[in-house]
Order: sequence, then C-alpha cells, then structure tokens
Amino acid sequence: MNNQEAIALKSLVKNRAATTKTILSDFTQSKHLDFLDNDIVTKGKLAFKSPNLIKWSYTDPFKYSVVFKNETLYINDEGNKSNVDIGSSKMFKQLNKLIINSVKGDMFDDNAFSITYFKIDGLSLVQFTSKDEKLSKYISAFHITFNKKGDVEQVKMIEPSGDFTKIDFVNRVLNNPLNDTLFTN
Repeated sequence: MNNQEAIALKSLVKNRAATTKTILSDFTQSKHLDFLDNDIVTKGKLAFKSPNLIKWSYTDPFKYSVVFKNETLYINDEGNKSNVDIGSSKMFKQLNKLIINSVKGDMFDDNAFSITYFKIDGLSLVQFTSKDEKLSKYISAFHITFNKKGDVEQVKMIEPSGDFTKIDFVNRVLNNPLNDTLFTN
C-alpha cells in the first residue's frame, strides 16, 4: 500500500472500532506447529462488549470458554472452572489489551509496533511487529486482515519460533445488545 492508502485504512478501521460497541462472531482457529503434519483446528464463538469484556467459547472439538473481565481470566474447561488474576501481571494486561484491540482492529500504535501495509485480493493486510522485547518473546508479530468495511476478517499471531495461531472470523454481527450475563463462566 502507498502512504495515502495506509492513512485511509487506519482512519476507516479506527472509525469502525470507535463505533463498535459489541461483536458476536463465529470463528475457526488454526494452530500451526512445525512438528505436526496438520494444524490443530478448533471452532467457536466470540463475544465482545465495549470497553473490555471478551469471551471466547470453543465448541468443536471440545467445549471450553475463556472470559477476560475486570482484570481476571475466567476459564471453564467442560465444567471445571478456575480463574486467574491478571491484574497484577503487566504482561497479561498487555496481552489482554492486544487481544481486545486486535478483535476490534485498533492496533495502530507506531510506538509499540513497526507497521507494514499490503493489499491482497481486495482485502487489506497489516503486519504489526512488536517493538517490546518482553512481548516479542511470546508473540513476534500480528497480521490482521481487514475487509473493505474495516472489519477484522483474520488475526494471525506469530511466535518467535515461526509457529502461529490463525483466527478467521465469519458471521459477524455488530452492535446488537449483549447482556452482561453472557460474560459469566
């Protein structure tokens, strides 16, 4: 992308993120590990409510949910419930913020990332490479693909080893009212 196209995309995505209060979406997650012949594929539903409620509900091949809420990570592994205080961990706070911002598509922070823009098959691909050394030990880059409306179609998180997790979002519904009880585990 040229500079003007990149500026236009940033503006479109930031405006879309600013007006997005809720997201419901189906997703397919593929975990690629170099030592496996096939990727590990899971499916589920994502729920997001502004400013910072997010729930990942995995439905296939197993039932598992994770809720980020009030600096706590709530986990429900087929009925076995636990929670983790992430408020005291700067790294978990940063990862949670990155997850929320990547779902919304609002990660355009030139201080935190080196950012590169591409056009591919009518979509926009933005590659974010972390400038934070601590974060880079876990996630070296994010690749986010946006559609023409500025919605996130795919998030790819790349680990330093080259292994990656790719999440494709489909059947997205924006700004429908979501009850807070949806974010209980």
